[in-house]
Amino acid sequence: MLDHPPAVPPTARPGFVFTLGRAVLRPLLWLRFRPRISGAEHVPTDGPVLLASNHLSSLDTILIPSFSPRKVQFLAKSSLFEGRVKGWFFRQIGAIPVHREAGSAAQAALAAGTRVLAAGQVFAVFPEGTRSRDGRLYRGRSGAAYMALETGAAVVPVGLVGTNRSLQDPATGKAPRVEVRFGQPLRFDDLADLPAGRARNAATERIMTAIQALTGQELADGYSEGGRGA
Repeated sequence: MLDHPPAVPPTARPGFVFTLGRAVLRPLLWLRFRPRISGAEHVPTDGPVLLASNHLSSLDTILIPSFSPRKVQFLAKSSLFEGRVKGWFFRQIGAIPVHREAGSAAQAALAAGTRVLAAGQVFAVFPEGTRSRDGRLYRGRSGAAYMALETGAAVVPVGLVGTNRSLQDPATGKAPRVEVRFGQPLRFDDLADLPAGRARNAATERIMTAIQALTGQELADGYSEGGRGA
């Protein structure tokens, strides 16, 4: 059973640097990867939203905040915030420091995500915990379900396609086209009367089923190795 995440101080919303950076990144990403974006209208225009995505490469963490219709917050290791200028910059782009040395990284991620959602904002998470190295979709960990059940946030499944391909097609010299697919929001009001563990398991299964429906990935039997993210 998951412990209740520790109390943590409030976090600021992404600032103007996030807006400016996205304005610069979007055309560059369009030129380099020609991303096809679909279903953005499924992201609720207000209230807490948890974007739950498959994870294929480091490009994923750039594509999601760049093309989400709302500003997205995400986790970053606390060492990136050392120094006044660096700390200001990373907070401006919506990053949230996780002090891994203070305890479990998974617990820190839960605390940060729950705090963002409780404030009515948008938080992005990879339920697999780490990126898939073989392209299959691995079992989801229960942190995303925990945060959604704790805060009542809508969970929008996100399917990323093609982000793990070679950055350049040898035949054309161009990067293969990638896709970002936003799915219909999921809510779990019907799970409210279940014991906490059963509710988290049921919600996690729904989230991963929705992601797989968007990506068409082959399902793996177990968890992805090397990560225990939310």
